Amino acid sequence: MKSLFRNPTFCKLFIATFASQLGTVIGNMAFAFYLVDRYSERPSLATMAELMYSLPTLTVFWIVGVIADRFDRKHIAAYSDWIRAGLTLLLLLFVHYDMLFFCFLMLFLRSSISKFFGPAEMGLLQGSIDQDQYVQASGLNQMIMGMFMLFGMSLGAGAYHFIGIKGAFIIDCVSFLISGLLLAWGDFPERARIPNGRTSIRELRLSLLFKDFWHGLRYISENRLLLVLISGFLFFGIVNGVFSVLPIFTMKYKLSPDNYVVHSSLITVFMGIGFLIGSIIAPHFIRRFTRTPILISGLFISSLLIGGLGTTVRIEVYLVLILLAGITIAPINIALGSWMPELVPPQNMGRVNSLIEPIMMLGHSLALGGIALTFPFWLSVTWLHYMLAFCTIAVSFFYLRFLPSLVRNQLVYSTGEKAIADGKEA
Repeated sequence: MKSLFRNPTFCKLFIATFASQLGTVIGNMAFAFYLVDRYSERPSLATMAELMYSLPTLTVFWIVGVIADRFDRKHIAAYSDWIRAGLTLLLLLFVHYDMLFFCFLMLFLRSSISKFFGPAEMGLLQGSIDQDQYVQASGLNQMIMGMFMLFGMSLGAGAYHFIGIKGAFIIDCVSFLISGLLLAWGDFPERARIPNGRTSIRELRLSLLFKDFWHGLRYISENRLLLVLISGFLFFGIVNGVFSVLPIFTMKYKLSPDNYVVHSSLITVFMGIGFLIGSIIAPHFIRRFTRTPILISGLFISSLLIGGLGTTVRIEVYLVLILLAGITIAPINIALGSWMPELVPPQNMGRVNSLIEPIMMLGHSLALGGIALTFPFWLSVTWLHYMLAFCTIAVSFFYLRFLPSLVRNQLVYSTGEKAIADGKEA
């Protein structure tokens, strides 16, 4: 871990990613509270706001990875932050005049631009550290996620309560500017920034975009282990989609209608604590037991805990179960996050990473669309939890069916390749 932070390039990237995430979380959470507070009789608006964060993936995914693999990833990530800062200022203006349609439009555009940040950041990270540091770096990323789960909703609620929705968006804007500056000042190696060589914007043609996109699809389809791993992300998207509104809905419409702001914040605090604990212990367990059993057992245990959340009627029990769920979910994310850079070469990372997110966002959008149409008239908070549990256990059994044999085959293949290479050197 110390060796990572001795790397100044990694430090700037780590802080920039943190600031960019901060700029996203505070405004989004504050806007959710703003909608639930101001339009409490229309819970569908909060769900619609979440859709504005997820739907853009389905419109730009085919170009995001190609851009990340063809152009300078450092510039892509920095400009993604700076453009979002400008859009946040426009969002601030539309909130002031209570123009909801244009607020949702700005949320859509801001989320669209943010999709260019992830593949570029992943490529910069992959090219800036050694392969044996992937698990540690993934663990740190999960700790960031845990911190935002721990404080994200609380920060959003606090910002909305003390400085209002406008103040929250100002914090967003400043965070994006800082993140972009750190990335612009970062001294990233050329292999991380442009692994496929320099490409001029004049060379960019629609035919080239589709060619690169299909290349990424072919690469995934020809790697069965990668294909199986990515197939489970549709269900992860459904889980993320439901959980994006579940804390507020659980407290507002079931457990604590009068104090839902405080208690929904406590849900994310306990989940965040669980993520931090899980992120600390996960690298040790992954080294000892390997990724496959950690991934499968973590998903199975999580499904039982999430099902238990749907049956509880006491806030204290709910918080304890959400803490345990956070501990079991963190190793799942670390196992997946550290596996991808090992399976995908740098020149294809942008295209592969950009294809993962639309699969997740498809599930995310389907879940939110279903909630907007059915909640609370046909689908209760309890059944939202049961739906999450079903999706989680389905992925667990899917991975149990395919992953062990694929991992064994890959190990045999890698061992044979290494033996052939050693024989040639001898």
